[in-house]
Order: sequence, then structure tokens, then C-alpha cells
Amino acid sequence: MASEIVVILFLAIFIASLFSALLSFLQNFKIPKIIAYFLIILVFVIIIMLITYMINSSLNSFSSNLPLYEQKIKLLISGLVDYLGSEVKVEVNKDELLKAVDMSYFFNFSTKLLGGIGTFFSKFLLVFIGVAFIISESKSFEKKLKIIFKSDKKKLQSFKLFSYNLQKYFIVKTFTSLLTGFFVYILLIFFDLNYPLLWAVLAFLFNFIPVVGSVIASIPAILLSLISTDLNVTFWLITFYVIVNISISNIIEPKLMGKELGLSPMVIFFSLIFWGWILGIVGMFLAVPITMTLKIAFESTHNTKWVGILLSNLSTKR
Repeated sequence: MASEIVVILFLAIFIASLFSALLSFLQNFKIPKIIAYFLIILVFVIIIMLITYMINSSLNSFSSNLPLYEQKIKLLISGLVDYLGSEVKVEVNKDELLKAVDMSYFFNFSTKLLGGIGTFFSKFLLVFIGVAFIISESKSFEKKLKIIFKSDKKKLQSFKLFSYNLQKYFIVKTFTSLLTGFFVYILLIFFDLNYPLLWAVLAFLFNFIPVVGSVIASIPAILLSLISTDLNVTFWLITFYVIVNISISNIIEPKLMGKELGLSPMVIFFSLIFWGWILGIVGMFLAVPITMTLKIAFESTHNTKWVGILLSNLSTKR
């Protein structure tokens, strides 16, 4: 029932966590805090406006070409049915199959996913205000923590470690997602596919969803390649998609993320289901950060450390 509010709160906290690291980075270069603060807010606004504009413009163009794509995919299916009937001797009712093909369903699926992301954009003002307040009060929050934990310095150190690991996750995940989006964009440009920017943004956003995110993000581009090029190009596109995602998700990301942030694959899978059910599509984006936050929080105290171990991937433990 409270998911609408909780989504705004979580998004504000996690985005502020990322930007607070950027604030500290700018201050290390002797940039006054107030100037650094407004620079970060300006960057945040520009990024959101650019993403919104790119998605809207590309989706409008994509929707206008849907009848053409539907016609092409029906020709492709018709050819496949003829091949199965003549070469493999498998009888398929072509008319019924062609009636079932409706690209609007695919478009509705894609827009539903992007519309879920739009949950964030539609609440942009509230999230923006939340991020601004959290960043502005970050220093005073540190003072409050020192007062709260003045008699127990170990708890203060545990909380600082928790904050550091959370920031580390978002910095690394944002970097690897940008890297994924960049390589996907170059890949689609190379293969001369339509709407490379839209699919690159999709790859960037869905890289935040572990396990299934990269697969979902690749489906529209692969289908588009299948109906606008040939099987050879589509095969190589799938191959390079797999190489990019495996290289970044399984090689680069674990090395940058560190062993201490490892979550059990089983926990990641069920956290996607659970938080997706609770918070919708945005919950799937936030599933790992929320679960990782809980894991770090549990590991920070002796009494609940066993819960953190249960959530961990023991293979990544030292």
C-alpha cells in the first residue's frame, strides 16, 4: 500500500548516496561546497531530461514504424512455416499463426517496461527534492551519528563501512551500466540497426537488474535485427551482446565491486521476485541495493551477523 511513497524514498536515498560521493570528490579539488552542490543538482537534472527526451523521441519513431515491422515479421514467419512444411515435414497452421502475430503486443510489452521506468520520471520532482535535501544535510547527519554512537565507536565504524560499501556499489554499477550502454550503442551502430540510442539507454537502465536485466534489454534489438537484416547479422549481434554482458557483468564488475559485496545468486533471484512484487518494476531495479543494504546492516552487528552470512555468496568470502 505504501509502495508509491517507499519508491520515492528509496530512489532519493540511493541517488543521493551516489551523488554524495561525487560531492566529496569535487570538494577534494577545493571547490566550495555550495558550488559543488549546485553542480551536482544541475548534472542530475540534465541527465534526467536527456534520458526522458531520448526515450520519448525514439519510442515515437519506433511506434510509427510498427506496421512495417509487423509486415516483415509475418513474411519471416510465413517463410519459416513453408520451410518446416517442405523440408522438415512439420505441418503448422500458417493462417492461425499469422493471426496471432501482432507487433502491438511487443510494443506494449516494451512500453510497459519503459513505462515502469517512467514511474521514476513521473515522480521526478519529488525525487529531485528528496535528493537535494539528503545531500544538503549529509554533513549534519554525520554529526548526529557521532552523537548517537558516542559511547560505541564500533557501531559508528560499522555504519561508515556500510555507507562506504553502499556508495561503492552504486558507483561501480553506474560505471559498468554506462560501459554496457556505450558498447551496445557502438555495436548497433556497427550493424546499422535503427534506434541504437534507445536500445543503448535500455541496456544501461536494465543492467541495474541482475540476471534477467541484460537479457530483457537485448530482446528488442535482436528482434529488430531479425526482421530488418538477416540471420547471419542477427547471429553475430547475439554473440557480441553475450560477449559484452559476460565481460562486464562477470569479469569487470566483480573485480571492481569487491568480495565483501557478494550476494548469493539464489538470494538475488528471489529478491528480484519479492521487491518486484512489492514495488513494481522499480523494485526490480532496487532489489539488489535494498538486499545488499540489509546484508551489510545484518553483518554490522554480532547478533544478526548470521543472517548476513545466509545472504552472502560464500564462494566470494576470503
